[in-house]
Amino acid sequence: MPKLPAVPSLPCRTDVLISGAGPTGLALAASLCQLGVDHVLIDRNAEVQPGSKAAAVQPRTLEYLDRIGVGAALVERGKKGRGFCLRDRDRMLLRACYDRLDTPHPYMLLASQQTTEELLVRRLVELGGAVHREHRLMGFTADFPGVTATVAGPDGVVRALTARFLVGCDGIHSTVRTGAGIAFPGDSPEQLFALADVRLTADRQAAVSEDAAFYLSEAGLLLMSPLADGLHRLVAPVPPGTAAPDAGDIERLLATRGPAGGRKRVLEVVAASTYRAQERVAEQFRAGPVFLAGDAAHTHSPAGAQGMNAGMQDAGNLAWKLHAVLSGAAPEALLDSYHRERQPVAAQLVAFTSQFARIAALADPAAGRRRNALLAAAAATPGITDWLASTLAQLDIAYTSEPDLGAPRPGTRVSPLAVLPYGLRWTLALPSTPQHGMTASSHGSLAIRYVPDLPATLLVRPDGYLAAIGVPSDPAAVIERLGQYLPR
Repeated sequence: MPKLPAVPSLPCRTDVLISGAGPTGLALAASLCQLGVDHVLIDRNAEVQPGSKAAAVQPRTLEYLDRIGVGAALVERGKKGRGFCLRDRDRMLLRACYDRLDTPHPYMLLASQQTTEELLVRRLVELGGAVHREHRLMGFTADFPGVTATVAGPDGVVRALTARFLVGCDGIHSTVRTGAGIAFPGDSPEQLFALADVRLTADRQAAVSEDAAFYLSEAGLLLMSPLADGLHRLVAPVPPGTAAPDAGDIERLLATRGPAGGRKRVLEVVAASTYRAQERVAEQFRAGPVFLAGDAAHTHSPAGAQGMNAGMQDAGNLAWKLHAVLSGAAPEALLDSYHRERQPVAAQLVAFTSQFARIAALADPAAGRRRNALLAAAAATPGITDWLASTLAQLDIAYTSEPDLGAPRPGTRVSPLAVLPYGLRWTLALPSTPQHGMTASSHGSLAIRYVPDLPATLLVRPDGYLAAIGVPSDPAAVIERLGQYLPR
């Protein structure tokens, strides 16, 4: 990355203090910057960390990153995978293809978390923001109506910073979560995972699936994902006490769990590590002026590439709500909807990925054969693979319990292919005919889209979810009544 401009000194007051500059914290900071919300982003590390775990960006996340000006650059740097597949060595069991998904991004973008973070930092700086590196949150106390945080800087000096709101994006060992006294129930499985980014021999690369592939063999699970620049990401459960894998370890995993036939040679190990996955969801995502997002709020198995994506969508849900409250457009009660909307999503993701991981990691050979037979049968059942693709792509996430009766329901995602978004503005979609001649305009903070043959007027939230159907067609009236369309 090019050298970033100098970071201003830490202020003594801000509207929003964000602790943690991983993908979630960076996405939140960029969103707030775009919305014009005063904030401070701190992180204990001196720079973006290499060798991080996440390697896939799902379509729903790319849709939000498009809104904050990061999507196109990330797509250019990544590799488009057509979906997920499950294999018994060379035998295809099931394939969830993204080709038919209703999205501008009908693919799973395979890019390292490091790349994602670098581009988010670049966008944040373009918007006038910054990351205060080597700053550690030591603790905080209630200071009505917000908090006063103590932050240790790289010079060792501890400073006080008053914030109206504090957001913990600081990982599974979150200082913010601990300080707020929020419980983090769940399980800590004993399973250890080995992770490596490698370059393989050219003939091997040609034989490896271009999808993210789960290889299910009697020797154990192996996940392989192609990345940009000729790299492959490998993840595999390994016995407790196993060290970070070297080239020989990786070749043995490929030989016993991966594609059959031929010797698998590793030309280079770019990064390697081991880690333990936990399965936990915070009991509350909000405690007064304190919020949790990303791994601080939920953590789960790497199966299905869901974690980083869920964190960035937490950021998208919270950013516009903080802006609405701080700008006086909405009452503070709106912020309660962050927990109500995102906590059930996290709980469902943990349950889904936990079940997925346990099925994939069956050790008993007979049970594994039965699993493989069931997967093959599921693949032949109409609708199953399309449902799985939509679930993994996170396009089916909705913030409503209303039954689907064929009409748009508030709280459901609005496809950008149907109503083109305009950054983080609210969008009023008006019915029009192809002869109307207009496609878009704006009215203050409201973007107006003219959609041919739209059955009713739609109001779309800044995060891409439907706020209301059948609203007035007069933009001024919509803005005046905006409080009626906020999530309750």
